[in-house]
Amino acid sequence: MTERLYYTDAYCRSFVGRVVDRADGGQRVWLDRSAFYPTSGGQPHDLGTLGGARVVDVIDEDDRVAHVLDRPLDLTEVTGEVDWTRRFDFMQQHTGQHLLSAVFADRYGWETVSVHFGPDYATLDLAVESVPAEVLAEAADIANAVVVENRPVSVAFEDSATAQGLRKATERSGIIRVVTIDGLDRSACGGTHVRATGEIGGILLRRQEKMKRQARIEFLCGHRAMRRARADFDVLTRMATAASASIDELPALVAAQVADLKASEQARRKLEEEVAATRARAAWEATAPGADGVRRMREVRATGRADEVRAFAIAFAAQPRAVYAARFDEPRAVLLASSADSGVDAGQVLKALLPSHGGKGGGSPRLAQGSLPDAAALAATWDALGTLPERTT
Repeated sequence: MTERLYYTDAYCRSFVGRVVDRADGGQRVWLDRSAFYPTSGGQPHDLGTLGGARVVDVIDEDDRVAHVLDRPLDLTEVTGEVDWTRRFDFMQQHTGQHLLSAVFADRYGWETVSVHFGPDYATLDLAVESVPAEVLAEAADIANAVVVENRPVSVAFEDSATAQGLRKATERSGIIRVVTIDGLDRSACGGTHVRATGEIGGILLRRQEKMKRQARIEFLCGHRAMRRARADFDVLTRMATAASASIDELPALVAAQVADLKASEQARRKLEEEVAATRARAAWEATAPGADGVRRMREVRATGRADEVRAFAIAFAAQPRAVYAARFDEPRAVLLASSADSGVDAGQVLKALLPSHGGKGGGSPRLAQGSLPDAAALAATWDALGTLPERTT
């Protein structure tokens, strides 16, 4: 059994332990006591050194904690050094998560479903589909007020059968470890935590993502929050400088520019459609009709903007008795458009043709397109499109 020093002292950075077992040529060792936290409960494992060897992984094995090293260790007694910067960072994030979970549950009735502590940011999933922006802002203010109050954070060991006031019932039996934020939260937890909420530092809620029927909230605490806020401010400063505006003016300025871009895009598309219609009409007139009266135009394009080609294809097929086909070498694709009186159902043609050449795609009776896996498949599909039967009247 490994005595877990971090259970009673999360601030333990250095310790001496005795090797009680080893494997993998000495690169996996077990100690009688250890301050290294193993991956558990969404919190990543500690890093550091053990007898001079670098600790690359720490694994919870029920009664024991395994330490995976970057090289064999043949010592019997070793000194362990925990990477304190990493340890304290996760302490800030973990206690910050407890605080946030308590705020969301007590204030809004949203329980925390799961948590994750990553190297750059942490997340908590709430039992609600989405959180309004103003609520996120309010929750952040409440949480940061508790940080400023510097409430004590304590650890105790209690019998699960008699432990009272836990935020979430534990499935563990016997003695459990309870982390308490004074006057706010009591949770069964084996993670590492700060001694008081003031040590969490500032809490920054950045964004949310919908996960099935849950809202995933991204948050950062302490040094992470400060670095992220500085990075965000630097981005805003550069944007404001480029726009010759102040940061406070950016929201209105960006909104106006987005509106202008949308209007410009609509105008561009309208002009492209008009140009395509003119070009398509001229191309249709220059294309000789077949014996069935259908005018068929085929184009091979090395590359091309799909929206431009689609606009031309739609305009060509808007003419009487017209079929248009285009081939793209990069990316490998074909496009087929047909008028309603051409006797060709573009979607059905490609639906029947593409699978036999390993392609995918489809569309409507008037416009369809598909992609091909290689040059040979593209060539075969293109040849097949060239042999479309003439319309019978």
